[in-house]
Amino acid sequence: VQLQASGGGLVQAGGSLRLSCAASGQTFNSYAAGWFRQAPGKEREFVAAISWKGGSTYYADSVKGRFTISRDNALNTVYLQMNSLKPEDTAVYYCAAYRGAAAQAMGVMPSGYWGQGTLVTVSS
Repeated sequence: VQLQASGGGLVQAGGSLRLSCAASGQTFNSYAAGWFRQAPGKEREFVAAISWKGGSTYYADSVKGRFTISRDNALNTVYLQMNSLKPEDTAVYYCAAYRGAAAQAMGVMPSGYWGQGTLVTVSS
């Protein structure tokens, strides 16, 4: 599976962005998917995850209520809608596709396929 993340950019605090992660190669709809982020000088962290059917979603406490993960398996794409953005959301955002339970990504970086990252910058 090859993953291509897009949709990052510069936005003011309080604004919104929608990230997309387009998959190609193997059948995408058999994989759980997640979004992760890495701010300068910090470790990569979990943001959100979704089960392969889309029926279950999981969020980091820091984004709960502001971000929404979704997927369209017909389009082989996972989305991350980010609202009420804060300067602390500034990071490179990565998408990943992995086998097994979506929730595993809340504890460990999943072993699977990763996209190249897209930069989100939130100005104050």
